[in-house]
Parts: sequence; C-alpha cells; structure tokens
Amino acid sequence: MAHHKSALKRIRQTRTRKLYNRANKKALKLAIRSVSSAKTYEEGMASLSKAYRVLDKVACRGVIPKNTASNRKRKLSAMVKRLNNA
Repeated sequence: MAHHKSALKRIRQTRTRKLYNRANKKALKLAIRSVSSAKTYEEGMASLSKAYRVLDKVACRGVIPKNTASNRKRKLSAMVKRLNNA
C-alpha cells in the first residue's frame, strides 16, 4: 500500500479513470458490434453514423488515439460498403 499522500491520490485518480475508460470502451464495442451485425445497407448506414459519433467522442476524450479511431472508421465504412454490393 502507498504511504505518500501523492501516491494515494494517484491511486484514486487511476481508479476513477479506469472506470471512465471502461465505460467508454464498452460503448464503443457496442457501437462497432451493431455495425458489424447489420443485415442491410440502410441498417448499416444508420448504425455507422452512431458508431462514428461514439468513435469521435472516445478519441476526443483520449480513451483511444485519434489515428486508431480513424482506422476503425475506415474499416467500418468498408464493412457497410460490402453490404451495399451484396
């Protein structure tokens, strides 16, 4: 266990951030899962816009890097494009 005041504060901050990041990552995973489970192009486009919003928020808040968010957006849009061609 930590003995210094600053170390105790760091433990509290880490615990808070861990819960915050976990909740945001859960929302992100749900959004991505809804895009990948879409059956039609229209359904995919609707869930894609929601997933974009979640990705932008999570990247802006610093939970994931901005380039990672950009890469995931690219992959999700490719997934939805495949639905349109099929």
